[in-house]
Amino acid sequence: MKEEIDWKKEILASGQFNNKFSRNLLENGAKNFMQGLYMSYMYSRWRKIRGLDKDDPIENKGQMQSSYKEFENKIK
Repeated sequence: MKEEIDWKKEILASGQFNNKFSRNLLENGAKNFMQGLYMSYMYSRWRKIRGLDKDDPIENKGQMQSSYKEFENKIK
């Protein structure tokens, strides 16, 4: 079972986002859409710092490599 980590408290303790705006967002939460986007940015930065972004699935880059001409040749 994974333990629950409070990322907001961890960021506040580390001092990564130490300006007044970020501190207010982390303590009180987002009030509008743009603040929510900034909170998402802070969360993704926290995940990168902790090394948790390595768990994300890897994009399949070979899936969309064929051209339309190849597609037409396969149909014929």
